[in-house]
Amino acid sequence: MPPVSCDALTIEGTSLTKASKDQLLFMLLRRFILPVTRTFQHNYCSMELKRVVALLDGFASPSLAESWDNVGLLVQPYTQREIKTVLLTNDLTEKVMDEAVQEKADLILSYHPPLFRPFKRITTGWKDRIVACCLEKGIAVYSPHTAYDTLKGGVNDWLLKAFQVKAAAPLQQKDAPQPYTHQLEAHLTSDAAAAELVQRVTQEFGEKIAVLKDGKDCMKVLCREADLSSIVDLATTRLKSVKFVLTKLKKVPLSGHGAGRKASLVEPITIQEAIDAVKIHLEMHYLRVALAHGSALDSEVKSVAVCAGSGASVLGGAEDCDLWLTGEMSHHEVLDAVHKGCTVLLAEHSNTERGYLENVLKPQLQELFEGKVRVFFSQYDNDPLEII
Repeated sequence: MPPVSCDALTIEGTSLTKASKDQLLFMLLRRFILPVTRTFQHNYCSMELKRVVALLDGFASPSLAESWDNVGLLVQPYTQREIKTVLLTNDLTEKVMDEAVQEKADLILSYHPPLFRPFKRITTGWKDRIVACCLEKGIAVYSPHTAYDTLKGGVNDWLLKAFQVKAAAPLQQKDAPQPYTHQLEAHLTSDAAAAELVQRVTQEFGEKIAVLKDGKDCMKVLCREADLSSIVDLATTRLKSVKFVLTKLKKVPLSGHGAGRKASLVEPITIQEAIDAVKIHLEMHYLRVALAHGSALDSEVKSVAVCAGSGASVLGGAEDCDLWLTGEMSHHEVLDAVHKGCTVLLAEHSNTERGYLENVLKPQLQELFEGKVRVFFSQYDNDPLEII
């Protein structure tokens, strides 16, 4: 290649202006330098899949997810292999799947679970093809979804950073997972009867419950609600004079963890300033906006509520906030909100989630894996909806 001057570049008789010179140099960088960098990046160590999954579960426990969700390790190939490369994506589409194969990914962390509803067969549907490809290529799939939504410092806390806030809190508090939901006391007529019942209940239910003898004629059982009737039936089969006292155990809230976020602003801003702040934070040119009944773009905002993804069911608990930010809401949900005095900003579903994965989670995972695993974000993951 001929020498590059400061003002122009000439290749095979073609003169390039300074403006086009930068574009050409960028193309050369992508063509020759980046592949070398990728090759170097693959010279990582590796981790066993079970170790990677344990680290991911420890980072955000699957117990933080909503009960309806499908999270954790979703695809585990039959042939185990070391995890050297992890691909992050918001949605596991076929384009992203092709990228994973091309980049020799061993694990795909897909924020949205590609497997959600039960499969009766794996044939030619697009999700079927993705599952088949993962199994054929030996690529594992892990999905955190709502575990990252409720996580303190997770998706919703990142989304809230569009604003300068104080006193932020979850809209729906997450409670600590408890092995037992109820305490059942059985008061009997004698110490011998209590001892006999303890033995029978322990043999029948094993580790599903915790049984303890309390006093001469009382047995206490810590159990889940689903086992209550069976325990009572067992106790009254041979022992007729039994008095029961049932206590529901209190839930212990996990401070800072939960669905959605609400907060007061450090200083009031206008709706227009809120829109501009969200555009900058999400790196977007357009938002869908529904002004609260009687409001204008210069109306004041003192408090905000956010929920990544589809947030209407969560944001319903934030009617006292001036502004709602989420990905999507239905027509009638928006009408309800604005008539309750809440301005609504819609950024499309995955646009309220993707930035967290790329800008926050990626460096956190690199540190979590101690630099032994390459972590990269998909170049082909984007929201399917565009404003044209």
